[in-house]
Amino acid sequence: MKQVSIVPVWTIQDAQGQQLPARLIDLLVQVSETGTLQSAARVLGLSYRHAWTLVRQGEALFQAQLMLMERGKGSTLTDLGARIAWADRRIHARLRPVLETLSSELAQELRGALEEAPAALRIHASHGFAIERLLERLAGDGLKIAFSYASSSAAAAALRDGDCDVAGFHIPIGAMEPVALAHYRRWLRGLDLQLVDIAVRRQGLMVRAGNPKELFALADLARPGVRFINRQPGSGTRFLLERLLAAQEVASTAISGFEQGEYTHAAVAAHVASGMADAGFGLEPPARQFKLDFVPIATERYFLLCRADVMATPALQAVLQALRDPAFRQVLAALPGYDPAAAGTVSPLADVYPALASSAPE
Repeated sequence: MKQVSIVPVWTIQDAQGQQLPARLIDLLVQVSETGTLQSAARVLGLSYRHAWTLVRQGEALFQAQLMLMERGKGSTLTDLGARIAWADRRIHARLRPVLETLSSELAQELRGALEEAPAALRIHASHGFAIERLLERLAGDGLKIAFSYASSSAAAAALRDGDCDVAGFHIPIGAMEPVALAHYRRWLRGLDLQLVDIAVRRQGLMVRAGNPKELFALADLARPGVRFINRQPGSGTRFLLERLLAAQEVASTAISGFEQGEYTHAAVAAHVASGMADAGFGLEPPARQFKLDFVPIATERYFLLCRADVMATPALQAVLQALRDPAFRQVLAALPGYDPAAAGTVSPLADVYPALASSAPE
């Protein structure tokens, strides 16, 4: 079965239905990345003349400039051009996990219609960059996987209900660990599960380059004039932040924008980088990707929980082989704030988190 891919496409049109020319948005994004129209055209495989024509057509539609050019100084997007480029970044950052999940579901449906073998493993996981790399590796190895990105709570519930074989989520290390374990125990207690480590990772504040608002602690988010962008309700990251704030006696109601949530770490970073917020809370890789500063706040353990009856299957053994591969560990180690030293280690859940595995009533 071929891989199913879904790519977001968007456009802008006037009252008469005239749309921005195809690839203009991609061109503006590349100009912001490369600094010159010529380099942007080269990246997209366009002639300089065609790229220039696209810009002129877009400016005619808006009746406003999209780009400024100075001899010897490259190309600079106007405020309008920059906003369009950032809108594209935010769309891709927000939708990527959703579209990857839908792609996996569509592939499953097509396999059924073609009478192909079903997926060898069903994975529901909280989105993160290590699990994303792992899924890419497994797909490259030819392993058929049905996966769904979901909140940590939803992944745990799916494992309990038998809707997946493997669940991926994260537990903080340190003072917040007991709180998180108590939260997830309702779904996992009494199950015979094995824990497979992937990586230890950092969560923290994503702030504008140079940290102009001088935001170094969670309490700083409550200062007047600070705009915050959160993750969506139900996400493991938002749960962690809420508990950290409670432990530090910082009222979430004092934080401007706390109730506004994005569905991915990358979307939070893009929101901050576009100037729509001063800070967000999330993982380090998208902060670095969008050239933001990062203030570490908490450390987490990201792992897979696997049903005992799938541990000996060829599919799960392929997962372990990938995680233990030194070359793949280097891929994970290249992610900012990630430590894959224990990747592929298998332990009974009851040994690692006795409180999580206990079948005793709450």
